[in-house]
Amino acid sequence: MSTHKQKAIIVGPAFPLRGGIANFNEALCRAMNADGIDTKIISFSLQYPSFLFPGKTQFDKGKGPKDIHIETKINSINPFNWIKVASQIKKQKPDFVIFRFWLPFMGPCLGTIAGLIKSGTNIKVIAITDNVIPHEKRFGDRAFTKYFIKRCDGFIAMSQAVLNDLKEFTSTDKKSFLPHPIYDIFGEKVSKLEALQKLGLNSNDKHLLFFGFIRKYKGLDLLLEAMADERVKELNVKLIVAGEYYEDAAPFNEIIRKNGLEPNIILKTEYIHADDVRYYFCAADMVTQPYRTATQSGVTQIAYHYERPMLVTNVGGLPEIVPHNKVGYITEISSKSIADSIVDFYTNNREQEFTSNTVIEKKRFLWSSFVDGLRDLHKRL
Repeated sequence: MSTHKQKAIIVGPAFPLRGGIANFNEALCRAMNADGIDTKIISFSLQYPSFLFPGKTQFDKGKGPKDIHIETKINSINPFNWIKVASQIKKQKPDFVIFRFWLPFMGPCLGTIAGLIKSGTNIKVIAITDNVIPHEKRFGDRAFTKYFIKRCDGFIAMSQAVLNDLKEFTSTDKKSFLPHPIYDIFGEKVSKLEALQKLGLNSNDKHLLFFGFIRKYKGLDLLLEAMADERVKELNVKLIVAGEYYEDAAPFNEIIRKNGLEPNIILKTEYIHADDVRYYFCAADMVTQPYRTATQSGVTQIAYHYERPMLVTNVGGLPEIVPHNKVGYITEISSKSIADSIVDFYTNNREQEFTSNTVIEKKRFLWSSFVDGLRDLHKRL
């Protein structure tokens, strides 16, 4: 008796597009294939028109993954292309299609493809909704989001906050909370000494890390103000800022200048290549995420992989992922609260205790658990 091998397609960014969502899709594709679901990714040939993209380039220069199948096909602003892509997906007869939804701008494109795929077929559409209500609002957001959500059969959210946001757009109970799994795609852990040497940093210094694209909602300004706190200055801690500016750099540079922080801030403000990510995390005593708003975060899941303590603010899904005083700190959205935690971390030598706890806590975030949750949701549709 032959058992039907499930077939799935992930629709969303993948190599050569870069960033956290592309990384996630590739890791998910790998995990689904390992679990016996025949999976590939259909990605974008044009993801954003240049006016919507704040960084220098949308593309990664490295070598693409060899172990998964990626097709670069979707033009986010060409409706004729959407019809063609939907037709090609229908011909492949997948059991289900997973759409990544992270920005209302994508609603018309992804919603149209989803609607056409479902028309006259039994193909189920599952959305992984990173954000339903975006961090930075634009005209038309709600209408575009609604258009997409109406065409989906089921939803996965990686934080309770997003699961709650979905209620504004759909009353369905076909939705699941599955925490963001660990990012193990940047290579194995190295010793702190090796990481510091690789980055040309002094092994006698203390180092905090702020990692990722720099945007207003990520609160780097709050962290810089915390670094200016006299108690933190006395500790002589260095902050590594690793990531590209998606904002004007001037206000951040002004905080550094007016507080005389130049000796304590290490600016690596460019895109961090995948091969170098592990050195930044392994060099850090603690990874900081002083966000003003958040849903879930890939940065916490890279930190877990490298077993690093974390400081996060009490927003969105971050407190669900980082138990307070166990693997790190949940602070208020204020420079004083952030500074209090930095002082506690170093004066009470918490690094070893928190590191040991990350080893235990990270078992909650396996890719296999995420795929099991995906299978369960598909069965319910």
